Amino acid sequence: MHRLEGGCHCGNIHVVVELPNEPSHYGPRACDCEFCRKHGASYISDPHGSLRIEVNCSQFLGRYRQGSGLADCLLCSNCGVLVGVLYQEGGQLYATANSAALSGTEGFGGIKPVSPRLLAASEKLGRWKEVWFSNVTLDIHDA
Repeated sequence: MHRLEGGCHCGNIHVVVELPNEPSHYGPRACDCEFCRKHGASYISDPHGSLRIEVNCSQFLGRYRQGSGLADCLLCSNCGVLVGVLYQEGGQLYATANSAALSGTEGFGGIKPVSPRLLAASEKLGRWKEVWFSNVTLDIHDA
């Protein structure tokens, strides 16, 4: 596994990504919705990898639902960094990490534009379950 770490600017949210392939195998997906474009976000995930999100202070964990309202965009409300997107179905979490919030991302392949806003809700859910991390841990602490 190839481990990458990162998080928000102030350190409240820390992310650890484990990818089964070399980072060059992954082309971050740049969502073309207005929200993601304004944050300069492009996403990395692999259903055979894992993502751990650790939040030091729950007070500064921002969640924003836009578009279809199915998934939570996870932001630090203290420093404003978008760290990823999370979808929960029953007890199962699916997520993707914003590659811009990771350190050592110069090894990724080229950015690939995607248009999930053009998909129906059922198509989005199917796509997320197919390409997002399904081994996701969200640890929220209060420092």
